[in-house]
Amino acid sequence: MISSTRQPFHQDGNVLRRSAAMQRAHQKAQQALAAAAEKQARTPTPFILPGIKETARAIPNYIARSAVFAPVRRGWRTLHDDAVFLEGSNILLKGSGKQLSEDHADIWMHAMYLQTTALLGEAPVINRADFLRGMGRPTGGSQYEWLHEGMKNLARFTLCIEARRKDGSIKYSYGNHPSTRVLAMIGGFDYDAHSGCYTIYADPRWAQIFGNREYALVDWSKRLQMRLDLSKSLQRLIGTSSDIQQKYSLDILKERAQSSGRMRDFRVSLERSLAELEALNVIAEPRVEAAIKGHEQAVWTRLDR
Repeated sequence: MISSTRQPFHQDGNVLRRSAAMQRAHQKAQQALAAAAEKQARTPTPFILPGIKETARAIPNYIARSAVFAPVRRGWRTLHDDAVFLEGSNILLKGSGKQLSEDHADIWMHAMYLQTTALLGEAPVINRADFLRGMGRPTGGSQYEWLHEGMKNLARFTLCIEARRKDGSIKYSYGNHPSTRVLAMIGGFDYDAHSGCYTIYADPRWAQIFGNREYALVDWSKRLQMRLDLSKSLQRLIGTSSDIQQKYSLDILKERAQSSGRMRDFRVSLERSLAELEALNVIAEPRVEAAIKGHEQAVWTRLDR
């Protein structure tokens, strides 16, 4: 008697063919995504941000909500290697490089503002003394060194970011797949020692991340008056939401601030920063109160719009 045999399910010819077809379709989709990203990375894009001006700066919401920039102490900083800074149903944001501080956030936002003043396809050129003055800083040897080190840190820090629409389709994806290039905070810069000028290069893909007004506007004059880095960090977070009443868990705020100390110490720093933001009319009625299950939350009313 001849017995009939059948291949195991995972070896069935039809299943294998369908699997191969799905893999090819996936590869083609990834190749198309990479090609689009590569084309965009090489195509000059108008860098127009409504609301940004001499007294206001802008920062993409995903960056502002994350801990890419954080109120960390000066000196030693954590070295990140593809660390997840923000993850949700519609966003995955990872970064590599030395932890960036609020000082770096100032340099970066001012550099992006200068990008809006340049002609299409051109990189802004600015004297280093003027750059420092634009950030409310004095000029001089130590400040020039501070600026140059900050520019190098930003050029070395890279992001992998993928954002999706509500229907699940990809809005943009940079560096999250092997076929797409990572995104540097600053694409690069040249420094002319003779003239003391920087030429700053911003990756054109930033225009898409800023697109559709998905950014927070930062009151620059108020930011320059802040003495506490945590205040600056909270100012960025406040600007990402249009809600008048805002609430955040202290656990979330502490993690976002990259604070490794005790919660009671962080709470003291938080209350001091909330008081500074209230004095500058950024928020009103700030307080720390009990939330569900014994956790604490910070609550305030947004004024700075």
